[in-house]
Amino acid sequence: MKPEQVVTKLAAQSLKNDVFIGDEKIINGKNTVAKFTKKDLAAVNRVFKKQQTWLPSFKKKNYALNPAENDDYRSGTLKKQVESRLKQLNKKLKAPKDAYAYIEDGDLKVSKSEAGRQYDVEKLMRAYDKQEYNSEIHLTAWRLHPIKEDSKIVENETKILKSLLNQSVNYSVQNKVYALKASELIKNAKATSNMKVTIDPSVLKNKIEEINKNQSTLNKKSPFKTHTGKVISVQGQSYGWALNVSKETNRIQKAFENGKTSLKAYNVYGVGYSTYGIGYHNTTNNGIGNSYAEISISEQKIWIYKNGKLVVTTDVVTGRHDTNEDTPKGLWYIMYKESPSTLEGSEAGNPNYSVKVDYWAPFTLSGCGFHDASWRRNWKKDAYLTQGSGGCVNTPPSIMKTVYDNLEQNEPVIIY
Repeated sequence: MKPEQVVTKLAAQSLKNDVFIGDEKIINGKNTVAKFTKKDLAAVNRVFKKQQTWLPSFKKKNYALNPAENDDYRSGTLKKQVESRLKQLNKKLKAPKDAYAYIEDGDLKVSKSEAGRQYDVEKLMRAYDKQEYNSEIHLTAWRLHPIKEDSKIVENETKILKSLLNQSVNYSVQNKVYALKASELIKNAKATSNMKVTIDPSVLKNKIEEINKNQSTLNKKSPFKTHTGKVISVQGQSYGWALNVSKETNRIQKAFENGKTSLKAYNVYGVGYSTYGIGYHNTTNNGIGNSYAEISISEQKIWIYKNGKLVVTTDVVTGRHDTNEDTPKGLWYIMYKESPSTLEGSEAGNPNYSVKVDYWAPFTLSGCGFHDASWRRNWKKDAYLTQGSGGCVNTPPSIMKTVYDNLEQNEPVIIY
């Protein structure tokens, strides 16, 4: 035939558009006509030239030729139908199971692969593109193959997990460093497809809970040496810190997964005005440090220490005892300082008061703190029994400024 005759014949070609995988028809396509036109004459001429040989030849050759005008049905509609049908068929077919390396109960193991029946959709769609202008499209039943136990992928996963078991993270909490060994704390883990590691953190979490229980100070009793030298036990109230175990476990887990070898505790919390763990950076004097305010209810006196040295002491009047408005005992901290300030609240015999003071340094969220009390006339040692405050530490105006200047935000207040 001449090139012009070829174009005419191609243009009249009918396409059934049925799609088969092996002998099974998966798509009953709509019949269409190939979209060859005179625009394809040049392409046909190029095929004719390729057929020419210097010497006579009886060897058969196949040539692929697509029309210049795009067949939207074949390249769009039908292609989408084929891909959708393959995915639909895969839902009913058994998926292959890849072999993979993993750690179970501290031992490194490799799972067994299992063959499946699902189609390799990506490979089949590439084959579809190569048969775009066959009347019927016949595809080989390419199946998905599992990753085998002896594959390079599993070999690399095994190396990664072996390396993991040899890792150690130095975890610093205050001035203590804990050597966290993967071989002891990681009992279950798996290497992912991108050669990352995922760890079961349950054993690791138990270790962080143990560290937190042994080292944190929040809501715990602490030994304290009073100004007399006597050692007493004070109950932690707002002052103190604890680890957020879940967040810290997550950080350490990621450190193991990413090969990081050292980490400082970061997620520390507390209660009261500041939810950051007040006192975390104090490691001396049983976590109280050497700068604090000491209050004795029985002696009705305060002592303020700076770096272990007494800087000011004075008589005070604390909360009224006979109405159960005692200044609360325990270990607190100065929440903030304000000068001047207006105090509002209630106390026995005065359900709704509002008074102005020159200096205010609270240590409880309920409104107890240090302040001057210019209205007070009774400053005797036993005044607190029946004429005490509503819970605050009333301080003589003559010395209140000195007291205020030596109180620091977040520093401990010990009341006993």
